[in-house]
Amino acid sequence: MNELVTITGLTKNYGRHTALYPLNLTIPRGRIIGLLGPNGSGKTTLIKLLCGLLTPNSGSISINGHAPGVETKKHISYLPERTYLTSGRKVSELLSYFQDFYEDFDPEKALSMLDALQIDKNAAMKSLSKGTKEKVQLIFVMSRNADLYILDEPIAGVDPAARDYILKTIISNYNENASILLSTHLISDIEAVLDDVIFLKNGQLVLQSSVEEIRSRYGKSVDGYFREVFAC
Repeated sequence: MNELVTITGLTKNYGRHTALYPLNLTIPRGRIIGLLGPNGSGKTTLIKLLCGLLTPNSGSISINGHAPGVETKKHISYLPERTYLTSGRKVSELLSYFQDFYEDFDPEKALSMLDALQIDKNAAMKSLSKGTKEKVQLIFVMSRNADLYILDEPIAGVDPAARDYILKTIISNYNENASILLSTHLISDIEAVLDDVIFLKNGQLVLQSSVEEIRSRYGKSVDGYFREVFAC
């Protein structure tokens, strides 16, 4: 089965505000997918629903044949927009925590990436810059052997010089049966690694397409077409 995620008739309301209208889409295996849209489009709500952090008002999500819950948490590696790692701990202590908590965590892979970015494993998190803390968190997330990696703004807080390495880290540390759902506003910076895109606007699906199809059909880059669709 090539479909990793199936979403059917998914809706989410916050009181009188509708964050997601009936949403239908599938996420296949082995793809890097950009989840794109302006602020308030429903991206964060969709991510939290996939991670089981929110409950839908109606509709369903199937991840590897399971609804979001205890079972799917074993298969999803999630990078939130904000750093959640404890600032009073050393990097090595947090690495040990991840190793104990996640059966699929590969500490050797994590150490290799820390070395490549010249991050001292014995450093206290509170001594690191905001950008370096975000790099550490991304390294830990990508060191799991998950089926679905959900990355919310993974390069927003890092300097441009580190972005290429981080993108290489993302694309080289998942297997062909896994997929990456990557939400970002920095479309031009990540476009080169994307296979597909999902456009959301006001809680509704505007487009789900391959990057190749956008370029061939519209003669535009993803960033250029996004700006046209959303009149940015």
